[in-house]
Amino acid sequence: MEEFINYVLQFGNLNKQQTDFITSKAKTLELNKEEYFSEAGKIPRHVGFVLEGVVRFCYYNNKGEEITHHFIDENNFVSDQQKFDAQVVASEYIQAVTHCKLLIFSKKDWDEIGNTVVGWDAITGLIVKNCLLKTIERRSPLVSEDATTRYLSFIEHFPRLVNRIPLSYIASYLGITQQSLSRIRKNIR
Repeated sequence: MEEFINYVLQFGNLNKQQTDFITSKAKTLELNKEEYFSEAGKIPRHVGFVLEGVVRFCYYNNKGEEITHHFIDENNFVSDQQKFDAQVVASEYIQAVTHCKLLIFSKKDWDEIGNTVVGWDAITGLIVKNCLLKTIERRSPLVSEDATTRYLSFIEHFPRLVNRIPLSYIASYLGITQQSLSRIRKNIR
């Protein structure tokens, strides 16, 4: 819980009474490897904060291929925020890559926090903006770089994840085949 509060306080000031109220609304959820936090075709029901583990955002393209486009590890929020806020059907999956432990907030509790805690909407707005900037920063180079440079960039941006994520997910994230990734890894050792 302390990691969650410390994370939130990076984006604004809250007093003890406010943080106690926010944490009183949190529940703990454990996901086993490959279980879904949110599924395409369903309305996202929770906002989460990853305490332990790694999740990925993925979807299926028009050829039926699974595409991983983002990873989130410890001490970060996880949600399909736009779809959660609007309570509309998600178009992607959020799946546990490892065993995960999360703090979660239901839509009702999330809204109640927003209606009760002064400045909460501003704080969450900054958190969402920060998450989007990180995503863009990590994804942008993947468009113009060759596969080896993309992999080296992945290692640089996600040093704690390289040995925790299946190679197939990393290859999908990098937009290459698993065989190509194996070749690249062999060549840079």
